[in-house]
Amino acid sequence: MTLTRISTWLMLLVLVGMIGVAPLVAAAQPPGGPPPIKIDIRQLFVDGGTIGYIICALSLAMVALIFEHWLTIRRGTLMPMGLAEDAHRLIVQGQFKAAEEVCRQRPSFLGTMLSAGLAEVELGYSAVEKAMEDAAAQQTARLLRKIEYLSVISTVAPMLGLMGTVWGMILAFMEFERKANPQVSELAPGVYKALVTTLFGLVVAVPAIAAFAFFRNRIDELVAQTSLLAEQIFADYKRALAARRRALRHKPRRAAPPTPPRKERPA
Repeated sequence: MTLTRISTWLMLLVLVGMIGVAPLVAAAQPPGGPPPIKIDIRQLFVDGGTIGYIICALSLAMVALIFEHWLTIRRGTLMPMGLAEDAHRLIVQGQFKAAEEVCRQRPSFLGTMLSAGLAEVELGYSAVEKAMEDAAAQQTARLLRKIEYLSVISTVAPMLGLMGTVWGMILAFMEFERKANPQVSELAPGVYKALVTTLFGLVVAVPAIAAFAFFRNRIDELVAQTSLLAEQIFADYKRALAARRRALRHKPRRAAPPTPPRKERPA
């Protein structure tokens, strides 16, 4: 089972577990007790304040990034259908310029690797392999930088939530200090409002870090598949070069013509 499928199943198990825990908690309440507390979503957003709205904006950015990565980081985008076959056919026929043009017309991870290799085809397979490795490293770094924003969101969101909680606790205790004979129950609303931002931050951070791990594993898998496919495309070219070298090495050398004898001058 591939890493992508493992990550997908883990995410599904986490979601199913979160959904299944709620009924169990509700059933654990003793009968005849106080009615369960109903949470008003709108009131949560109001209690979150400015920091809560910032975290909500980060959540929208996270959803947009996940949707964009889901469409762009996939096999059909990095390795377009038919590109490998067309490039292999032209390389076998020795039409390197035409193969390079085909790769440029279909920009992708595989197309960039093949274009870099075809640009060095006159220098031998070692130069081709080195050029493709450099192109693969560059494209991999670009993809990893692309998903790095999810990691940033997973780090910034809980920190903002913690900051909102600390600020809310400060305000709650300041209000608690002003009263002559404060009751503990009077402190609860302030603490509740302060913890809302922490909840928002965790709700955003958990799926963000899970999505980052999922797409990072997908990138590693697709990069390995693309590199292997690029080597297979140039496999016949590599064999042809090796056969040509063996033919030149075992080709019999023509004997040099004998030098005519030197004529001696009469004394």
